[in-house]
Formats: sequence, structure tokens, C-alpha cells
Amino acid sequence: MRHYFSSQKNPTPFYMGVLCFFLFLSTGVTFGQPVPILIHQPEGYFPDQIGNEWHYEGRILEGMVNQIADRTFENVSKVTGSQKISGVNVMVFHDTNPGDQEPTDSYYLRDAAGIRYYGSKPGTRLEKQLIPYQVVRFPLEIPSSFEQLNRTNLNLGLDIDRDGQAERVDILATMTIHDQSPVTVPLGTYQKAIRMEAKMKMLVHLSRDGTQVKGFDSMTVWFVKDIGLVKYTERQMVPNPSTGKDRMIEITEELKEAKLQGGTQLLSSRKASTYSTFRGRPVAPKLLQVSFPPTRFVSHP
Repeated sequence: MRHYFSSQKNPTPFYMGVLCFFLFLSTGVTFGQPVPILIHQPEGYFPDQIGNEWHYEGRILEGMVNQIADRTFENVSKVTGSQKISGVNVMVFHDTNPGDQEPTDSYYLRDAAGIRYYGSKPGTRLEKQLIPYQVVRFPLEIPSSFEQLNRTNLNLGLDIDRDGQAERVDILATMTIHDQSPVTVPLGTYQKAIRMEAKMKMLVHLSRDGTQVKGFDSMTVWFVKDIGLVKYTERQMVPNPSTGKDRMIEITEELKEAKLQGGTQLLSSRKASTYSTFRGRPVAPKLLQVSFPPTRFVSHP
């Protein structure tokens, strides 16, 4: 457009004003709106080289108002190899204690289009109806958002109202890339971590009387270039039809140590100040499993 204007001789202020106003309307640009950032080589934020290992320390807050349980845990996530699922070669991430739950293998495919989640082992009946689905799109655009899932009438795999029938559920999930912002974890402070947020809404239809029960899961994650996932915070609202009271769960994991291939260097809280750049292959540690744990629908009062 600058070339177009430079070819005009003495354009009138009115003519210039009309053109600017037209551009304002046609592009939707508003004053003060941030200019999108496009990251053309995002793979450095998701290192998935076999042998890469991340050590996290975690915390769980769980309960209802004035009844909060607070406990800590540790989890180690490691890329253990590759596996073929449905004819596709995926990377295997093994977590020893994710969210203070049982050990889990998770499967991811990274290609030019982004990262897709292919489920976990052990998985749930609900998860098997959702996979595979996109968790990150390439190239990364900041800010941006897309719909991951929009599915209805799925089998929840649980009999919440105890009438002998599994409930049906509707699911809507979105992924939003917010910004590049500072984050501090036990390993150190990083100024330009990419902050993403995955949200899932669930509407469960009880088979006994048709009552609808709502639940949600919100996960915020921070990825650092050449390291991967350094922090995530997950918040869940778990309905309990038997009591009519919602139960809140908040899980946080923060990176305290990382062992990455391609120079095999060890990061720890004692060496955070010496952190530089790791030259590993593009990666994807424990990504954004937007998978609301359905077993928690039957949490006891």
C-alpha cells in the first residue's frame, strides 16, 4: 500500500482519509491492538528426542469451600521411544506420576501441521472416542485460538446416577495461545515463555431422569524454547450429583530439573543460571492432554 500512495501526486486529505477509513473497516484493525507474532520454527519449544527427561514437582489442592486438602508430589516425564498407532509413528512419553495418578504412557505426533494427541495407556473409554485430535497448530501465532473438539452424545463410560446405564456427554474444547511472558519455576526464570490455555466444557446427561450436569477443565501451560514444558496449572470443577455440591481440583507441576539430548546437559535448580541453548531435535514433552478425568465424577463427599 505504501507503493500505491507513493505513486500518487499530491493526494487530497479527504481522499487519504476515505482510504484509511476503508482499510480500518476491511481489516478489523483497532488502535492499541497487539500485532500478531508468528513463530515459524516452533519445534524448539517441543523437544521430543528419545532420552529427554523432565523432573517436575507438583501440588494438588482439592475439596470444597473450607474443606481444602493440600498435598505435594513429584513426576518424571521421559521420551522412551516411538510406536506405530493406526499406521502412524508416534512418540511415546512416559510419566511416572502425572497429577499424582498412576504411571501413564502418552502418544504424540509432531509434523509440519502441529502436534496431535493419540491417546494414553491406560486410557479411558471416553478418551478413545476423542482421539486423535490437535493440541497445537503450526506455525504458532500469538495470539490465536482454535477449536480442538466439538462432540456430542458420547459414551462417558460411567454410571454416575447408578441406574445401570452409562451416561452420555457433550464436549467442547478450545486451545488459545495468549502471549510470551515471564515464568518462574524451581529451575529458573524465563522471560519469553509461550503461554497457552486449553479449556474443555462437559455437559453430562444423566440417564435416570435426563438431568444435565456441567463440568469444566482449564489447563494453562508455559513452554520455553529448547527446554519444553516448564509449568502447567490445571483447574477442574467436578460435579457430584449425589450431594449437589461441586468439587474443585487444582493441579500444578513445575520443572525442577531437565536432562536433554543433543549435548546431554543436566539442568537443575543449582545450575539454572548457566542455562543456554540445547541443540536437540524438535520436541514435545507432556503436551496438553485436554482429557477431563471422568473417574472424578464419582468422587466421594
